[in-house]
Amino acid sequence: MLNFAVQTAKNICFLRFEPQNVLSLFQINAMIKRELKNIIIKHLFKNKAVILTGPRQSGKTTLIKEICRAIDKPMIWLDGDEPDVRQQLTDASSSFLKSIIGNNKLVIIDEAQRIENIGITMKLITDKIPDVQLIASGSSAIELSNKINEPLTGRKFEFFLFPISFAEKVKHSNLLEEKRLLKHRLVYGYYPDVITNPGEEKKIIKLLSDSYLYKDILTWENIKKPDKLERLVQLLAFQVGSQVSYNELSNSAGIDNETVERYIYMLEKAFIIFRLNSFSRNLRNELKKSKKFYFYDNGIRNAVINSFNPVELRKDIGILWENFLISERMKYIHYNNIYTNKFFWRTNTQQEIDYIEERDGKLFAYEFKWNPQKKGIISKTFIKAYPDSEIKIITQDNYTNFIM
Repeated sequence: MLNFAVQTAKNICFLRFEPQNVLSLFQINAMIKRELKNIIIKHLFKNKAVILTGPRQSGKTTLIKEICRAIDKPMIWLDGDEPDVRQQLTDASSSFLKSIIGNNKLVIIDEAQRIENIGITMKLITDKIPDVQLIASGSSAIELSNKINEPLTGRKFEFFLFPISFAEKVKHSNLLEEKRLLKHRLVYGYYPDVITNPGEEKKIIKLLSDSYLYKDILTWENIKKPDKLERLVQLLAFQVGSQVSYNELSNSAGIDNETVERYIYMLEKAFIIFRLNSFSRNLRNELKKSKKFYFYDNGIRNAVINSFNPVELRKDIGILWENFLISERMKYIHYNNIYTNKFFWRTNTQQEIDYIEERDGKLFAYEFKWNPQKKGIISKTFIKAYPDSEIKIITQDNYTNFIM
């Protein structure tokens, strides 16, 4: 059971987790160690705030608690979902902040985007109380960025937490076990609650999708009837790996182009989808302004279209495989500080490369094939246009080297 110490300041009550008791609801030996944990710890106490963002329910709060436990310093935890916390941290003076923080060395502000003028408050903590480490988390990229970017310029380290990665799960168990679960992951994804509750996957991923998927967007846009937004997300789910036309989406969803573009922007900032733009350098018939969208998690993609059939019964296995590989590759690139541009390639004559990375002036091209028995064909046009590129076909036989 978690024990709490209560610290009061000017009639407000804050929960302060004792460092030895900041575990999440699962036992420590059942926890999946996150790649960001040690990375963030190395950036602490350098006179900069640490900002942690990521999708809702991706494990941000649990990760921060693990970090606090590892640091083992007195701390105060402030929850931006609490009305009194929001009230007191809005336009707070440095003197008042010092009285709240007291002798604590770690200050955690969870769901920081909920607090007005939080950027100024965080700046005061960072500048006026330099021996304190501030860690703030948020699931709303737009709100949090708008509130902290200017006040915290040069005063912050920013990190992004994805749902669990293939590599993290391998380290938690072993490679053989995770490879055996590949087909299961293609359907249900890698959200922490999904992974840690076997047998409850469908119920949990539907709950996550229905309860959290649109929460931030509905708040930002003040949308009363989200059926058009839900329809747009479903259309994007069916078009994973395909070129997306805003005109087609507009006609199918029954909303104008401007609204489609705005909703997609919001979906990206809510960490539901991400985009790849088309690569174009040498050829006249290369698509220059096209885009494809992917979901951060396969389970969410399947939940929005209510499709949980096993892989063997699915006609969209190619879509699931491509979304899985690219989303896992995003995690690998992010956690390993690989600086690369990311694209897909396609021509007007329908020649294509699924995924391209550009690093240090060199191109790395990848084609994804679910069935290793099917021979992958690389476009001769691409090879001729970019002869110095490195090209690989990723199948079930070699995918682990691509994502970990």
